Amino acid sequence: MTLTSISAAERIATARRLLDSVCDPEIPVLTVADLGILRDVRWLDEEQTLEVVITPTYSGCPAMNAIEVNIRAALQDGGFERVRVTTVLAPAWTTDWLSPEGREKLRAFGIAPPAEATADKQALLGQPRILQCPHCGSQNTEMIAQFASTACKAMFRCLDCLEPFDYFKCH
Repeated sequence: MTLTSISAAERIATARRLLDSVCDPEIPVLTVADLGILRDVRWLDEEQTLEVVITPTYSGCPAMNAIEVNIRAALQDGGFERVRVTTVLAPAWTTDWLSPEGREKLRAFGIAPPAEATADKQALLGQPRILQCPHCGSQNTEMIAQFASTACKAMFRCLDCLEPFDYFKCH
């Protein structure tokens, strides 16, 4: 079966399966779909082109160029000759777009997933975030640094098991 012999819906489904192999270069346990930056996949009949719409986690995210290259490569290796990757900035990405599977993958990788949409706003009032340690499950944690291995993470330490861990910040 070639891509030219299947319907647009089947092409899109095939593309989504191929995109399941494209991971975030900074957090390689997350796919672009897990991360929620994959916004849409469309087949443009008039142009015989597959369009993939992505939204960066923040406008200056340095990983977006690598992600675009990896998206193109996965789709072209899968038989799509013409691929357009479109980046949209609005609506702005939010950690609410992380999939439940992605949140669990973060935890298993040793990164505390972002708090639910309303739970993290206590920091605006000067109150510390209450996070669960991804290593031992304790909520007896403290922030060490506002920024960690990437700008979208903060560094925390568990006061029970004494292990440091990254926290994927809400935005």
